Amino acid sequence: MTRRTATLVASIVVLVISLGLVTAFPVPFVSFSPGPVKDTLGEAKGKPVIEITGHETFPTSGQLDLTTVSVTSPDRELTLPQAMRNWLDPHHDLFPRDIIYPPDQSADEVEEQNTAEMTGSQDSAVAAALQQAKVPFHPKVSTVAKDTPADGKLKPGDVVLAVDGVKVSQVPQVGELVRKHKVGENVVFLIRRGSTEQTVQLKTAATPGEATRPMVGISIGVDSPVKVTVNLGQDIGGPSAGTAFALAIYDKLTPGELLAGKHVAGTGTIDALGQVGAIGGIQQKIAGAKEDGATVFLVPASNCEAAMHADVKGIQLVKITTLSEAIDALKALASGSGDVPACTQ
Repeated sequence: MTRRTATLVASIVVLVISLGLVTAFPVPFVSFSPGPVKDTLGEAKGKPVIEITGHETFPTSGQLDLTTVSVTSPDRELTLPQAMRNWLDPHHDLFPRDIIYPPDQSADEVEEQNTAEMTGSQDSAVAAALQQAKVPFHPKVSTVAKDTPADGKLKPGDVVLAVDGVKVSQVPQVGELVRKHKVGENVVFLIRRGSTEQTVQLKTAATPGEATRPMVGISIGVDSPVKVTVNLGQDIGGPSAGTAFALAIYDKLTPGELLAGKHVAGTGTIDALGQVGAIGGIQQKIAGAKEDGATVFLVPASNCEAAMHADVKGIQLVKITTLSEAIDALKALASGSGDVPACTQ
């Protein structure tokens, strides 16, 4: 072998080894891809996804899918070739790992947060749906944040009967009455804990990031003879299924088939007032919905611009900002008449 040939062979070996090392090393990104869908009007493991007791329910038809995104798990890392494949796929996306999985959180903490957000979204969906269906209930404490005025004084499950002597019967009233105070003033709750009524006095504190906005550190759910159980297990986390849950609950609680047999999918957070909020991964969710056969997709208004670039044909994008708007749009689609707000450029 000549010196020139030996040099060439050595260079090729070094190049191959270098490429091997580069492709083997992880890159600091995670992938977003279309995830599984779940029909909220259907069944999971032999049980209704949405199970309601304590109130008359009515037949439904069609399919109402909540949509998900498959994200690289916290204990897995992408290699450069894998990242490139995701980057080139129009229905996949890449995000810096530190944004999705903050370095100061463990994998278990991320999972716990996703589970808590899912539980909170279900509580909000129940409250929004019951209010929209005009089913009476009492507000109750759903969560108590640590190191807030309510910590150690109120407990999840406490039924809120009155605030400052004003009887409350709707979720929004609690926050409205608290916000009538200035930061540092006392607010008085009349609650029922178990079978006992008691008065709890709290000193309001400033909302983080809003120095003049008072808060006591609780979120509000509903106490009602109507019991709603979501049978999805631990497979899905996060708050983005709230709107789909609320629509399914409303459809079951009210006469008439809201979807009239249509295959609808959607996404969006929801609060107890029925306000629909933005989510992540809208393009992946639309792609997953289309793959499952949906012909209509409910899009939070603030996600419309991104949704228009999903590169998915044959699916109608309906813009929504509230639960009430979503219901009206579905009724219009079912009847073939009425306003159906659309995502437009």
